[in-house]
Amino acid sequence: MVGIVIVSHSKQLALGVRELAAQMVQGKVPLAVAAGIEDPENPLGTDPIQVYEAIASVFSDDGVLVLMDLGSALMSAEMALEFLPEAQRQKVYLCEAPLVEGAIAAIVAAAAGKEIQQVIAEARGALVAKAVQLGIITNLPLDSSSGSQPTTNAEFPTKEIQLIVSNRLGLHARPAAQFVATIARFQSQIQIRNLTRNTETVRGDSINQVITLGVRQGHELLISAAGCDADEALAALQALFVTNFGEDNTAFKSPSGFKHEITLPTHGELLGIAASPGVAIAPVVHYQPSMIAITEYHVEDAELEWQRLQAAIHTARHEIQAVFSQASIQIGDTEAAIFDAHILLLEDPVLLEAAHQRILEHHINAEAAWQAVVNEVATSYHTLEDSYLQERADDVVDVGKRVLRLLVGNPSGRLHLFEPAIIVAIDLTPSDTVGLDPTKVLGICTTSGSATSHSAIIARTLGIPAVLGIDAKVLHLENGTLMALDGESGKAWVDPEPDTLGVLAAKQEAWQTAQQKARATAHQPAITCDGQQVSIFANIGSLADAQVAVAEGAEGVGLLRTEFLYFDRISAPPEDEQLAVYQAIAQILDTRPLIIRTLDVGGDKPLSYLKVASEANPFLGWRGIRCCLDHPDLFKTQLRAILRASVGHQIKIMLPMIATVSEVHAAKAILGEVQAGLRQVGIPFDEAMELGIMVEVPSAVMIADRLATEVDFFSIGTNDLSQYVMAGDRTNPRVANLVDALHPAVLRMVQQTVQAAHAAGIWVGLCGELAANPLAVPILLGLGLDELSVNPQAIAVVKQAIAQLTVIEAQAIAALALQQDSPDQVRALISNIAYRNLDKTEEEKRL
Repeated sequence: MVGIVIVSHSKQLALGVRELAAQMVQGKVPLAVAAGIEDPENPLGTDPIQVYEAIASVFSDDGVLVLMDLGSALMSAEMALEFLPEAQRQKVYLCEAPLVEGAIAAIVAAAAGKEIQQVIAEARGALVAKAVQLGIITNLPLDSSSGSQPTTNAEFPTKEIQLIVSNRLGLHARPAAQFVATIARFQSQIQIRNLTRNTETVRGDSINQVITLGVRQGHELLISAAGCDADEALAALQALFVTNFGEDNTAFKSPSGFKHEITLPTHGELLGIAASPGVAIAPVVHYQPSMIAITEYHVEDAELEWQRLQAAIHTARHEIQAVFSQASIQIGDTEAAIFDAHILLLEDPVLLEAAHQRILEHHINAEAAWQAVVNEVATSYHTLEDSYLQERADDVVDVGKRVLRLLVGNPSGRLHLFEPAIIVAIDLTPSDTVGLDPTKVLGICTTSGSATSHSAIIARTLGIPAVLGIDAKVLHLENGTLMALDGESGKAWVDPEPDTLGVLAAKQEAWQTAQQKARATAHQPAITCDGQQVSIFANIGSLADAQVAVAEGAEGVGLLRTEFLYFDRISAPPEDEQLAVYQAIAQILDTRPLIIRTLDVGGDKPLSYLKVASEANPFLGWRGIRCCLDHPDLFKTQLRAILRASVGHQIKIMLPMIATVSEVHAAKAILGEVQAGLRQVGIPFDEAMELGIMVEVPSAVMIADRLATEVDFFSIGTNDLSQYVMAGDRTNPRVANLVDALHPAVLRMVQQTVQAAHAAGIWVGLCGELAANPLAVPILLGLGLDELSVNPQAIAVVKQAIAQLTVIEAQAIAALALQQDSPDQVRALISNIAYRNLDKTEEEKRL
């Protein structure tokens, strides 16, 4: 079979192309990447030796096709050929085809068994096929009324359904993202029209067009589908509406004690919008992200310009995914879903097609084309009647600026404060806000924005007081000027008088006391109505997370992701550095348990200094414990640090990605060597330290009875377990919907694991996102979980849910859930169950 090599200046770009191409053929074709250089200051570049190694790794007598981006990539590829024997050199072909389209066309052709010349021809012709496809919508503007839906196949009749929207906020960004992601699973062409507002019909696969329909609660929509799977597509979309897109449909409640007071300002006051409650008193620090100046100019090679834009979009996608991962820990999965919508904005076909069309037809630079189409989309949001939807333009602008910054090479404008301050700015994007440190940013004061913007939502979740829409004269204040703001009344004061400061300080103290009282509830144990206690731990990924977890009422840490110590560096962290971090986290937790997961990296989360070979399917490749066992020195260093930190603390070790008993034996043998070494030199450690494993692959569930005899506890990782059970890549939008931890198949895996653990006399926890889902809590309690580990912000909600249940009720709910046929049925079941004792006090329930 023909092998494919991708050569690019950007490793992220190359890996993205590889991922996209490999998904087309399920990894059947030998595919290697040679991209980037090992330079932390400037990682963009190409290395002839890398190219040579990549060619050698996929070489066969059928030939190797090498695709390159530009410049030195070509020179590196030509130089790499010089290292090959003459006989092999004759079978390696450097191809001028476009990198992205060419790679996809080539790999599909190679998978079909075509010869090397046919594969080259397919790669070179990739743009022709694409041009034909785009010809269907040539010369149509971005506006939804243009009818830019591809023509339907007359062989299949159009099917239609009419649905009423029940969501309290209508199809805002998150449900719209679910709508578009669901459509991606089907081949049929989907169109949607808002009958209530009598809009034009728009494409269902465009998140921007779906949102700009202005769909609110009670609106009636007409959804049509044409294609071979039209009935299935409409049924799936109908299920989304029936379940309210998974959203809580209760009326919006402001945070406790949070009232939008509207009063006229007195002397010295500035009146704004109350966006996030609390009082802040601190010096001002201005935040002004670097301006991106865009100049439109003519380009000769329009295709190269389009590739530049695609590369920037691909990198932006990776950045947003990283923001989403951190935001899930910091503000919880529900609010972090804002960034899921940002990813879909980048993938919006209407937006991409419009940008492509501008570049090809007008031969203008990528920056100018991208800015123009982003401005058009943002303008379409601003013209909507609904104020809530108007504010979604901020998300479009946020995503647009991220791509522009990458195109022009500007560094990210993260704000780093050394002392506590109040941030003053024109506005903050969601990306700006989620990166703020609440211990340093005591308040936010902006001259624009609203209480329902995504930035305001994030500020409330982070607990940062905010007043928005304030008078623009604050932009002229000098850094260090004392400011006070009240996020409850929407007022701010510059150089406040002593009397005003006294009143605000008293209110601040009262607010902090109320917050402490509210958190105190979360600090109570999670006990069911009939007296059974469930341990509620936190998932964390840093020292700061540990502090937040304790403040939010965590009874311990069920998962410390240690990867943060290993990323963004050129070598593995030394033992003493790891020891200091583990000790610091354990000190914060005091006597609470700390479960440290050993390094979980590999093909899907590579470390540059481990030289991980490219893999067709990294999720099924060299990762987790497999990586550690193949790098015993790296593994031993981490184990030594954990063991040394265990003195005087409740630290436990957890092994990731265990699939076989032999892996546990091998890991225990290495652990025994490390323990023996410490004893030999007289270094103390906890001799009774518990060792557990992550149960996140089906094989571990099937042999859980055997594994339970080897370890002290199980922790079920439902994030990975779901994708392995359902054979769906959670990063692939076409099948990501399958990766649902509430699927009865996954729940039965959880049940089987719990039963095996308890039969062997060990405890079992769950540390996946499922644990933080209030709908799942009754099921997990009913299945017998001893511990749930969640993001810190979910602790209070989970404890409250447990306190409203009895074990008997939970067991009945779990039994019913296991008998359902789909996750949607499970959600409907839970949503429709009215706990008969919900309105009774705990004392009444005990009588």
